[in-house]
Amino acid sequence: MDAIKSFIDAFADPRLFFSLAVGSLALVVWGHEAFASKRWGWGLMAFLVALFGFGLTDENFNLIITKPDNVPIVGLIFLLLFFTWYSVRQGVLNDRRIAAGKPPIEKDEEDRVWTWPDLVYTELIAIVICTIIIIVWSIALEAPLEQPANSANTPNPSKAPWYFLGLQEMLVYFDPWLAGVVLPTLIIVGLMAIPYIDKNPKGNGYYTFKERSVEITLFLFGFVVLWSSLIVLGTFLRGPNWNFFGPFEYWDIHKLEALTNVQLSEVIWVQLFAVALPDSWFIREIFGILLVIGYIAVLPVVLAKKGLTKYYEKLGPVRYYVTVLLFLSMLSLPVKMLARWLFNLKYIVSIPELFFNI
Repeated sequence: MDAIKSFIDAFADPRLFFSLAVGSLALVVWGHEAFASKRWGWGLMAFLVALFGFGLTDENFNLIITKPDNVPIVGLIFLLLFFTWYSVRQGVLNDRRIAAGKPPIEKDEEDRVWTWPDLVYTELIAIVICTIIIIVWSIALEAPLEQPANSANTPNPSKAPWYFLGLQEMLVYFDPWLAGVVLPTLIIVGLMAIPYIDKNPKGNGYYTFKERSVEITLFLFGFVVLWSSLIVLGTFLRGPNWNFFGPFEYWDIHKLEALTNVQLSEVIWVQLFAVALPDSWFIREIFGILLVIGYIAVLPVVLAKKGLTKYYEKLGPVRYYVTVLLFLSMLSLPVKMLARWLFNLKYIVSIPELFFNI
């Protein structure tokens, strides 16, 4: 039992955890035909049930997953896996029908029904079921209320609500103005811009995978790998002092990670050139500034000429550059995460004189 727990704790290392999330998505996309089978779907659900059932036998993990705040996250994991599998399965089934010259399943189910009584009865039954679930939930689980705020006795770890845990995790890798303002704004603006950027009518009103494979892959990467995995990571693996702990590891408040965070300018000037940092912030950070400019301004142009030429021709200049900039902004999160975990690199550009860090 202890060997199994140690094995699972080893895979909870953030580098392995994130690599497994990305690798799992790659396998789902590459093998979506096999992933869509009922054997895979129910097999993965059975694996999750066995994993959490085994976790309940451990005191440390039991304290985490049975905490009233965290119970919804356990349900989120099951629902996320199920509906990801279900949507891929429906897309694969429709792709097979389209390849055979048949319409999608949704087109065969376009028969209209009356609002009364068909829709109203369905909504009434749904309301009754949801009400029963909420009543049972409120009786079985205590409300996660704590004592009045006391600056002399703060929780450790102090965590945001689950829907903000992704943003709280981003604060580890980005300055607050980026993690708390710029990136969330880009997420909202990006979601609003999707209907204007992506005008491809394929996939509208029905499930598909082959017709929208790139778009579906990008969505799964952003929502499942980046957003949802950060919520799971912040819920189950972030402990006291915001250190990483394995799911079966005791949350020791005295655990301190020996981290020496460095900036890119220190790596280049001090470690590579073996000289002191220049006094001028512009000269000191010139390499990071050029890297950021190249990432934001030069890389989209290079990709338009080689690599994403077809998308440039299909979308046009404006929609192409908006799409690529949004994608590069999303990609900056895993880049900064890996740089921090692998090299203790905190900021690409660090200008404390101007309170500006990237």
